[in-house]
Amino acid sequence: MSGEGPKRTPAKKKARELAKLLRAERPDYAYLKEVFRHLRAELEVEVPGPSRRLPWVPTEEQVRAFYEAVWRTRRTADLVLIKTFLYTGVRVSELVMIRLADVDLDACQIRVNLGKGSKDRVVPFPVGFRETLALHVRQRRQQGGSYLFESSWKRRYSDRGIRRMLERYTALAGMERTISPHKLRHFLLTWLKKQGIDDALIQPYSGHASRKSLEVYSRLALSEAQQEYERVILRFPV
Repeated sequence: MSGEGPKRTPAKKKARELAKLLRAERPDYAYLKEVFRHLRAELEVEVPGPSRRLPWVPTEEQVRAFYEAVWRTRRTADLVLIKTFLYTGVRVSELVMIRLADVDLDACQIRVNLGKGSKDRVVPFPVGFRETLALHVRQRRQQGGSYLFESSWKRRYSDRGIRRMLERYTALAGMERTISPHKLRHFLLTWLKKQGIDDALIQPYSGHASRKSLEVYSRLALSEAQQEYERVILRFPV
């Protein structure tokens, strides 16, 4: 009958047959593992890899709802923090280490020191965000701060503290799935890709050191990436 698979000996029965052949070898686990590795090769049996599900990325509507929840609280420092995430795509571990001296308001750039892989990089932010960020920087300096984001006790924010903050705003927005720092980062990178931005021009934001990106990016100036960014950022949802 068509569609039926091959008729096979029950697995338990076949295991007994193989056991008779192998018992004399007094096999241990390592030996059996090696035997079956070669057996798979002889029979040309492929080992399926783990299924790779696409990561969840919030939609533009969800990001707007999330941002509106932050806006309603009128907590200016939190608004600046969320926008810094959204506009630069930095990792939370990088964000908490940004010092006031790392912010170049004239060039609209932030220096990320010792990012992933212990590498430094520069990430642009939109011109439209400069005034808001400048006011925040001035306030932090007047309060004697050193880091871009600090508590009232002049202690820089922690990874855990920021994650809890985002969880609170997710709840206020009435969202079922929490928007984590990584989701904000992933949203920006995915959004830039959807705007048709070349991978090489997204590289300053992602910080990914893939060979393909770096080979192309090595021939491009950061200013070119920033120009493309400014061209599309006017369509950004927040």
